[in-house]
Amino acid sequence: MIFTVFSFIGFQEITIILVISVLVFGPKKIPEIARGLGEGLRAMREATDEIKREVMESAEKVDPSKDIKKAQQEIETEINQAKKEIDDAVGPVTRKRL
Repeated sequence: MIFTVFSFIGFQEITIILVISVLVFGPKKIPEIARGLGEGLRAMREATDEIKREVMESAEKVDPSKDIKKAQQEIETEINQAKKEIDDAVGPVTRKRL
């Protein structure tokens, strides 16, 4: 994310921003500010990773393929039962040869 922001800013703009920040905050305060920004970015990345992990875990729990396979097996069982009942009632159907 930071890379995309800095890809639109040239070297001269970054230099001007750094000089202004040194003038405004002083050279002793800048490392503290940078450290705070780094910790904030790390916390945001960890929170994002945790959200992704929770979403993936919940998606794995609700696996639709298991439900589909179960429904398919039930349908196949019903079809086979219907075939057997028809064969029992009518008998095997054979075609006459000409």
